[in-house]
Parts: sequence; structure tokens; C-alpha cells
Amino acid sequence: MELKRILLATSNLRKAEEMKRLLEAYSFQVEVPKEEIEVQEVGSSFLENAYIKAQAYYERYRMPTLADDSGLVVYALDGYPGVFSSRFYDHEYGGKEEVKTSKDEANIRKLLRLMEGIKDRRAKFVAFLILSLGDAGYWSKGECEGSILEEPKGSEGFGYDPVFQPEGMQKSMAQLKSEEKDAISHRGKAIRNLIKILRGGKL
Repeated sequence: MELKRILLATSNLRKAEEMKRLLEAYSFQVEVPKEEIEVQEVGSSFLENAYIKAQAYYERYRMPTLADDSGLVVYALDGYPGVFSSRFYDHEYGGKEEVKTSKDEANIRKLLRLMEGIKDRRAKFVAFLILSLGDAGYWSKGECEGSILEEPKGSEGFGYDPVFQPEGMQKSMAQLKSEEKDAISHRGKAIRNLIKILRGGKL
């Protein structure tokens, strides 16, 4: 299927920047919404939340819309933060954390508190994408396995990147250059999987 213009269903500027970079590598014209839409992410899975966002932005802008819902899954924490990754600091699980400098910092502080003394530090980043065309659409998934560090490292990226070490690497996700991250990240894999679907299995 040939698509040229895609709207990103997100108000997260760091995420939009990353997705735009990944999509423009395949010659897409990527647009960011001029105004944020209030979307209640009430789904019980990444896929459901991605669908809710994609449909909300499609209804508003009436153009092919790509939504991402992604997060961190920690095995020793029963899969949390999971779909609550962006607002984990305010979730009942493990107690709430005060926001001192930023929500990302509060999320990381809570995660490291809950991981104190835990030997099994396995985790994975998960991303689900929904491309809405109105009455039809496509979805894809990407995962990046790794582990939780004992302290933040690096200043690149966003979210939990400073405390996530991808499998087989000696750096945190936040210590990687953008091209290194794109090659292994959950979002990079999900976008490449979506491109394959749109192009009939060919990159």
C-alpha cells in the first residue's frame, strides 16, 4: 500500500521526534498535530490504547493516523509499569511517588525503589502501533529485551531509557546515539514491521 502523509497521534514531543526520524527514513511526510486532543487511555493493553488514540486523532484530522502505545514491562514487578508506564509514579501499585523535577524522574525513582534488593532485573520495552485509515487499519508490534540498571546512566532518549540496558549491550538506552537506538528499540522494530506489512513483506 502506498502512503505518503502520516499524522502522529501524540503530544509527546520526544516520542514524536523519534517516530518522525524513523518514518522519514522511508520517505514518509510526517505531520505532528497542531493541537493536542484529550484522550482517555482506558484500555487494558498497549494495543487497545494505541487504537483509542489512533481513532481519536483520525476523527479530528481525517487523514492516515499512526498511534503508538508503549512502555516498560518488568518481570519481577508482575509486568508493571506496563500500560501505566507514563504515569507509574501516580499508580497505586508500589505506592505513589512525588514529582520533584519531572514525571520521568518520578517514574524512574519509583521503579528503582521497587527494584531495590531484587536480583531478577529482566525487563523489556514493548511498543504497539496502530495505523488508522478510518474504516480500516493496520497494527504492528516491537519488543526490546534487557534489564534494569541500579542507577540512571546517560542523558539521551526519554522515559525509562536511563535505567534500561538493552540485552547484549554495556550501555543504557540513554547512552546510545539515535541511530544505535533506532536499530534495536521496540519502537524502531514496530515501525519496520509496519513498513513490511504496508509493502507486502518487503522493506
